[in-house]
Amino acid sequence: MHATIAPDIRSGFVTPARPAAKPAARFTVNGSDSLEQHIEDVCNRVLTGISHIIPARDLEGIVLGGGYGRGEGGVLKTPSGDKPYNDVEFYVFVRGHSWLSERRFSHALHVLGEELALSAGIEVEFKITSLSKLRHSPQTLFYHDLLTGHQWLLGDDKLFAGCEHHREARTIPLSEATRLLMNRCSGLLFAREKLEGKLLLVDDADFVYRNIAKTQLALGDAVLIAFGQYHWSCRERSHRLIELTAMAELPWLDEVRHGHATGAEFKLHPHRTDLSRATLQHCFGETNSLALAVWLWLESRRLGCNFATAIDYASSPINKWPGTGGWRNALANFSVFEPRALLMPRHRRHPRERILNALALLLWAGAGNANESAQQVQRELLCSSPAANVSAYRERWRRAS
Repeated sequence: MHATIAPDIRSGFVTPARPAAKPAARFTVNGSDSLEQHIEDVCNRVLTGISHIIPARDLEGIVLGGGYGRGEGGVLKTPSGDKPYNDVEFYVFVRGHSWLSERRFSHALHVLGEELALSAGIEVEFKITSLSKLRHSPQTLFYHDLLTGHQWLLGDDKLFAGCEHHREARTIPLSEATRLLMNRCSGLLFAREKLEGKLLLVDDADFVYRNIAKTQLALGDAVLIAFGQYHWSCRERSHRLIELTAMAELPWLDEVRHGHATGAEFKLHPHRTDLSRATLQHCFGETNSLALAVWLWLESRRLGCNFATAIDYASSPINKWPGTGGWRNALANFSVFEPRALLMPRHRRHPRERILNALALLLWAGAGNANESAQQVQRELLCSSPAANVSAYRERWRRAS
């Protein structure tokens, strides 16, 4: 049974139209002229604001990334016209060490973002980095999306010379698919928390609806990454999933295809939900079950170890985030779990291992193993009480993601 949540496509399988070979010089696929102009105005105000904060001698370039940078930003239809739906994400390249640049400029940029958000009606986010760091960083999904789909406010693509390795989709590490699912399934976990609350407010229902759609999209994206078929456009990714040859090891592929099309449709044309709690719970259950199947397949493939259940996965002693240095991992554990983490076993493994184990247990362990799983989550997160497991997970995940 397909996990479908978008009312306008419940009656059938809908795949968004295939995009052009490169991002168009638009922010959305089919937003109104007034919406396009609104986002352009935000970009102009961002450029002006940043130029007043960061000296010209330090500023290397400014890029709009995210969905609007790729020309696939969400368009929310309202009685007063088209409105932006997603956050706008700007990448500010500053000469020198990124940590020092953060110390110098992050507060002022945060204030600028809050001021612009009030007039823009949308969250405005800034990421400070440097072109040198981008050139020397290992390949990630995050950087791939940035390099292949963006719009310059200051500078041009010549500044990305030396960053070509980020553009190659076929070599995106499998760990990036795991990282994507970790983040989207964390959204599922927080959605379930709202579904289980005494009251389900309108904003809570929208949060649940949105995170189900994001997970549906991510499941298909993870499969494409695993087969070297990822693409910057969510529309192209839906087509590539359809064309992907079905394999015996992927009995759930049709469900993933259908869910991805649903998630892509919601990404491009988001809307408020009027679904009941019962319907949302049903959609959540279907998506959560499918997410477990894809998770176990992906992690078995990535780590070369067969995991039959979430408990098998969380209980396995295998290093779940290999390839990172012991002393760097110790520092990362210090940052994520605070000093006591250095006194615990596995403190020289990457902290994401604990996050992955905890997530698998929190989402998929099952009621029959609730007490034992809660205690294991408590140990993984170094949490004071099983009752605080989800809140502790939220904080640790934010630091480690």
